[in-house]
Formats: sequence, C-alpha cells, structure tokens
Amino acid sequence: MTEPPVLMSRDARGIVTATLNRPALGNAYNGEMLEALIDGLPQLAEDPLVRGLVIRGAGKHFQAGADINWLSEAAAAPPEQAFAASMLTTRAMQRLNEFPKPSFAVIHGACFGGGTGIACCVDVALATTAASFGISEVRVGVAPTPISTHMVHAMGLRHARRYAITGERFGPEEAMRIGLVHEVHAPEAIEARLEEIIGAMLLSSPAGIATTKTSLLESNGLMLSEHQMAALAHESWMQRAGAEGREGLAAFREKRKPRWAP
Repeated sequence: MTEPPVLMSRDARGIVTATLNRPALGNAYNGEMLEALIDGLPQLAEDPLVRGLVIRGAGKHFQAGADINWLSEAAAAPPEQAFAASMLTTRAMQRLNEFPKPSFAVIHGACFGGGTGIACCVDVALATTAASFGISEVRVGVAPTPISTHMVHAMGLRHARRYAITGERFGPEEAMRIGLVHEVHAPEAIEARLEEIIGAMLLSSPAGIATTKTSLLESNGLMLSEHQMAALAHESWMQRAGAEGREGLAAFREKRKPRWAP
C-alpha cells in the first residue's frame, strides 16, 4: 500500500507534525502532496485541540523543490490544467502563510525551490548545520512566482532578488543572515531547541496568537487575495510552458546544460 505524501501525527499537547513523505525524491512536491497540504491545513486550523504545527521532511532532505516529472507534465498540459497546477503551489503556500496557529519548520539536507517557500511561510524556521538552500527555479527555466511574495516578506527584496535571480546555493549561516531561517543548530541539538521554543509558545494564548498573526499579515499587506494568487499562478504556468521552461526541464531530466548556459 502506498504511503500518503504527507504524514500527520499529533502529540498529547496538541502539536501536529506534518512530515513531507516522498523521501526517495528528496520530498519533491507534486500535485498530491500540495493537495494534502491544501486540504489538511484548514482542518488543523479549525481544530481547537491543535496548538501548533511542525513541518519536517522524511529521509535525508527537508524538501528539494518540485518534482521535475510533475513540472514537465504541467508544462505540456493544456492552459487550464497548467494554470491549475501552478495554483496548487500558490494556494498551498498561501494557506501555510496564513495558518492561524504557530508553525515551525525543522530543515535538514536540501531545501530548494518550494522548500524555501515553506521556510518563508512558517513562523519559526530552524535549520541544521548540514542544511543547503537554493531558490533554483531559474536554473531550469521556470520562475518562483508562487512563492515570490513570501520570499520578499521573509528575506527582504534585496536578498530575494539576488538568490531568486542567480539560483545560487547557500548554506545555513547565510540563510540565517538573510532571514530565511531564524536559528542554526547542530543536528544533535536542534530537537531540544525546538522543544524549548514550543514550550515557550504553549505559555501563550491560542486566540491571542491567532489575532497577532492575522494582524501582522493584514496590516503589512501580506494576505493574498484570490486575484493576486491567480496572477502569480498565471505568471508561473506561462513561463513554464514557454520555450525556456520546456528546454530547462528537458535539460534537467537529460542531465545536461540548458542551451542558454555557456
């Protein structure tokens, strides 16, 4: 029997752990994983017994971006289906960003593309000293528009512009310097630190937390409307379906440089 793409568990305190569960592919997301997040987050938000959410990755990596085969299928799909695929990514990130309860990410191994989007959308992002980051969409001819607004509000426009345009990889200390993660810890120490932070959070009022989160986002224009999400998704699928998008995805699958690379 195939395991679900996101595993959910809840402890006695009401802390839910959502484990991204495609370890053989570095937890690369596809439609099924995105739909699991889109459907699951509202249920957790409405459950009064849930006090917080921790996102993890199964296996060696946290989240290595989009499944290249799923992206390639979306690139070749008719416009309506291609737009719907981009809207899945956009909506999953929006629901995580606007999730009314405290959210945490524990990042190890690869955190690329959409994985960095998750880091931007949680309240507290912790990384191990062995984590590696990259906003790598441009390397395969596509654009990170579904996570673009979240990158800017987490890292600031200056840092988002650099890393989203160059596609450079960078380490956890740089991720902390630019605001993508809050703290970096040795792998053997990160769980204890997470527990300290969760323990502090549990002293806070659930309704007070929810009001604070909504106020912070709304007052800074960080709650996305349906129109804004549709615009981001449209930009995403148009770039992916274009000549460079198709060439970049083909080059990645064929393990060669794309034609634009020197």
